[in-house]
Amino acid sequence: MNLPPIVTDRAFARLAEIDAGEKALRVAVEGGGCSGFQYDIRLDDVSEDDLVLEGQGQKVVVDSVSLPFLAGATIDFTEELIGARFVIENPNATSSCGCGTSFSM
Repeated sequence: MNLPPIVTDRAFARLAEIDAGEKALRVAVEGGGCSGFQYDIRLDDVSEDDLVLEGQGQKVVVDSVSLPFLAGATIDFTEELIGARFVIENPNATSSCGCGTSFSM
């Protein structure tokens, strides 16, 4: 069985700061990007077939199609000189590009 993605306390804390109300942070995988797949990270409503990860009163959702691509991944939030963003540490990705939003398997 594939392990579900993990959301760090830091990511949940940032979501709480954003105060998205009833919205959840959606993490999806789509075809495209410079390495074959790319992450789509946005605020969205929870759908019926979503895996819902909850913490600190916040929700992160992953749809059933994206879930196999994110098995065992860590969803985190980072603040660097280039900016603050949600990041995915994905053990399934064989390579990724410099932008950090595109990967291949």
